[in-house]
Amino acid sequence: MEHKFTNQLINETSPYLLQHAHNPVNWYAWGEEALQKAKQEDKPILVSIGYSACHWCHVMERESFEDESTAEVMNQHYINIKIDREERPDLDHIYMDAVQAIAGNGGWPLNVFLTPEAKPFYGGTYFPPIRAYNRASWKEVLQNVHHLYTEKRHEVEAQAENLTVHLIDSNSFGASKTVGNKEKELFTQENLQLIADNLLKQADTKDGGFGNAPKFPQTFSIQYLLRHYHFAKDEKALKHALLSLEKMIYGGIYDQLGGGFARYSTDSEWLVPHFEKMLYDNALLIGVIAEAYQLTGNPLYERTIRQTLGFIDRELTDKEGGFYSALDADSEGVEGKFYVWDKREIEDILGDDSSLYCAYYDVSNHGNWEEGNILNVKVPLEEFCKRNNLDQNEFEKLINKANKQLMDARDKRIRPSLDDKILLGWNALMVTAYSKAYAATGEESYKTTAEKVINFIENRFRDNNGGYYHTYKAGVAKVDAFFDDYAYLIQSYIHLQEITSNQNYLEKAKELTDFVIVNFREEDNPFFYYTHKHQKNVIVRKKEVYDGAVPSGNAVMVFNLVYLSLIFDNPEWKQNSLNMIDSLGPVILKHSNSFCNWSLSVQLVTNGLKEIVIVGQELSKDLTQMLKKYIPNKILQSTNVTMEKYPLLAAKLVDRKTWFYLCEHYSCLSPVSSIDEFAERL
Repeated sequence: MEHKFTNQLINETSPYLLQHAHNPVNWYAWGEEALQKAKQEDKPILVSIGYSACHWCHVMERESFEDESTAEVMNQHYINIKIDREERPDLDHIYMDAVQAIAGNGGWPLNVFLTPEAKPFYGGTYFPPIRAYNRASWKEVLQNVHHLYTEKRHEVEAQAENLTVHLIDSNSFGASKTVGNKEKELFTQENLQLIADNLLKQADTKDGGFGNAPKFPQTFSIQYLLRHYHFAKDEKALKHALLSLEKMIYGGIYDQLGGGFARYSTDSEWLVPHFEKMLYDNALLIGVIAEAYQLTGNPLYERTIRQTLGFIDRELTDKEGGFYSALDADSEGVEGKFYVWDKREIEDILGDDSSLYCAYYDVSNHGNWEEGNILNVKVPLEEFCKRNNLDQNEFEKLINKANKQLMDARDKRIRPSLDDKILLGWNALMVTAYSKAYAATGEESYKTTAEKVINFIENRFRDNNGGYYHTYKAGVAKVDAFFDDYAYLIQSYIHLQEITSNQNYLEKAKELTDFVIVNFREEDNPFFYYTHKHQKNVIVRKKEVYDGAVPSGNAVMVFNLVYLSLIFDNPEWKQNSLNMIDSLGPVILKHSNSFCNWSLSVQLVTNGLKEIVIVGQELSKDLTQMLKKYIPNKILQSTNVTMEKYPLLAAKLVDRKTWFYLCEHYSCLSPVSSIDEFAERL
């Protein structure tokens, strides 16, 4: 018997949705057609949310969504909507909150049942095809929810109303108030030490990172500790920040051959990653490793920046100039297969060099993971050479040659699938990463790439209403940009201006800031909604404040407002940012690891901003040298022509000599022409 189905996903551009385009399920993308159909047929909506690099999403698809008997139940009783969480993070946030309220936990795939009015009433994450893991089977869930909906409709609607009220209530925070004396209470050195102590309480002092497995990079926490050492000279903070970075760089979470970091480690030692590689993780890690390199000068960090940006250039860069979103964890249906090695395979490729290579990279006959070997470094190279009485230069040459040979062999394997949609916010994070990498290393190609990507963003993502789109692929930009997209883009313009002396980037940052204040800020509230005020078909406009895998847009906007308020002498913007921080003050101090981007702003405001101005007709070389210095609380403007438009640049002498000014509240000390003398002033 032939089963008819109408799967609408074949017309989509998201790789995740296209992965489901040939399921026997009548999938729709989120949109007016599906929502209206639910109302017309009075059927509940089944929303299933995931992303292309999600392992358990693939598993549930194979087990359930590709099964015709399961699909028949779904098609008969539900309007089925498939959502790429990276394409529609606004919907993911809403329905993830609902499922966490229902089930007490969340994750992906996220499966949530809605009334025809799109209000959630039941949901969960992965459901197996047969009852297992103390979970009902997916078919049981489908039948039970159908029975509940048809036989106890009033209970369903009551639950949906209660959940919707919960979502609205949990979003009702941040009533407008002006920071007065409380500013002095929150912005103290004692509170900065308290935040550092709270982070260090969770520190794994043996293997780096925070907490137990699974371990995520937590770049914001590492960044806070690096900066805390800079300001407070707390050696424990520095030690743990550097330990965390080095354990990750030497671990299996880092691709020892090709560069780039996987999303997280499944164990406490950073050996076995969840092998998917996400653009945003690498952007954020490059940024914090650049700071570590500025602070320490350790060549390990410069090498890691170079290798990781090499991976981005090689594997995640579109021919138009933007960056793709992710590489899958699986290849040939097996997680990690592309990256794992058998010792005999390495011996065949490397010959006589294999013995030392395998000793260095922890490769054995029995393997370090599921009878295979994940390359990782147990003993740093310098120490390994001492223990084995090796010439370090010669051994480095051996390692580099062997890595190239293994890379060539690996490139012949079947590759993990690529999520080739290009997201505005994640690309903006990469612009910031390239800018910070250039600042730390002076590598000119990083600055060139940063400017190339911002041009790509401006040319491909802009709409006709002064705003931007969220996602782009194959000539098509769609979905209105979200607040995070704008916050990250404004931040990237700020960093670009610092490395290029191009004030036009500041003008664009100002223009976008005005745009988001009009279209995203809540009335009588300093916080910003996640969605544009004209966004349709969302049951609640959320305000996101937690730092998750990516930074909270509101936390990034605090930095943007503080920085730009000084550039453009706009006290209202600074007051807005202080009000935002103060509203969250107690939770920032209590739950530092979940609000670490906010902690960075508390750190910034408490220690004060150093207003640095560099002027001179030939300032390029001096600017490059200044950028290499670790000054995490700087506002930097530079120019090679006279400019009166900006308060910091006004009345500054511009001649052939380079002059360095150190200012506070626009009041500047007399300039010096030596970068070393200026460094002493700092």
